[in-house]
Amino acid sequence: MGEGYKIHKLGDWELQSGEILPDAFIAYSTYGNPRSPAIVYPTWFSGSISDNSWLIGEDKTLDPRKYFIIIPALFGNGQSSSPSNHPSGSSFPSCGFYDNVRAQHNLVTRHLRISHLRAVTGWSMGAGQTYQWATMYPDFMDLIVPFCGAAKTSMHNQVFLESLKATLLAVKKTPSPGNCNSAGTGQNPRRTWTEEENNVGLRSFGRVYAGWGFSQAFYRERLFVKYFRCKDLESFLVSFWEEWALSKDPENLLVMLHTWQTGDCSQQAPYNGDFEMAMQGIKAKALVLPCRTDLYFPPEDSEIEVTNMMEGVGRLDVFPSTWGHWAGGPGDSGEDVEWLDAKVAEFFAEHGQ
Repeated sequence: MGEGYKIHKLGDWELQSGEILPDAFIAYSTYGNPRSPAIVYPTWFSGSISDNSWLIGEDKTLDPRKYFIIIPALFGNGQSSSPSNHPSGSSFPSCGFYDNVRAQHNLVTRHLRISHLRAVTGWSMGAGQTYQWATMYPDFMDLIVPFCGAAKTSMHNQVFLESLKATLLAVKKTPSPGNCNSAGTGQNPRRTWTEEENNVGLRSFGRVYAGWGFSQAFYRERLFVKYFRCKDLESFLVSFWEEWALSKDPENLLVMLHTWQTGDCSQQAPYNGDFEMAMQGIKAKALVLPCRTDLYFPPEDSEIEVTNMMEGVGRLDVFPSTWGHWAGGPGDSGEDVEWLDAKVAEFFAEHGQ
């Protein structure tokens, strides 16, 4: 298993939709002593478990000498249950944040025997899972730190994700089924991708994503030359974005796109779609950290989240970065890593550890 992660078997896992994910399993890795205060730190869109390691270390706030850090992988990331490791030829059901976090809670409580968390934190889709934890199990953790993410995927964000979904499906001559509708095959057999379809689709996917992951200022200041040693824009598109996309499975990406596009932690009992009520249901102290130049998780959305929390629960601070969404990870911007780690350290110290 390349990265040395572990597997927790869930059996036939009933999803919020009523569908069943047969023989489901969640991949995870841990750092530190199981007797230490526990922190859950979920993966992000397309990220593998090891892609979270940049925020963990003896020189970081997430110090394995102090905390037991659990990194669970999203359904669809290729390590947890995903189309790429699902029984050959069978369809893969739609999964939401609710389904992922319920599986993570099963891992934490049933397998790891942990009854309370010190914190939940995460970047991007990891932030979405953080909000899902805080609203599903509001008494289960002391602190949450969602960064560069949202409790509810905005309509503008859904448009971005729809463009990615449509780009992949166009290669298969298949139109998008529509915003927030699954691009899965339903009861039909799983799609197969030829080498050409895979190559063209994923390269195109990477180029669409390139206009969103970093900010206008990042490109204007040509930071891809300084930090990624690319001589020009085209070489950056090829060596960074296309290379990243080509390392992924298109069906896995479609599963995670659906999870992200439908993200909304109020779509569960007792909130039943009442977003303000869901935010007011958060009991853990929250440090919410958007980036001022993030194109799809802007600070304005985070302000709405914090404003709707109960008085004294949430606090907002903003990455002063030109890196856009990438300010929050995966560790390419050293200045932003230092800023983030300092904010988390200050927040933990303020609330007891």
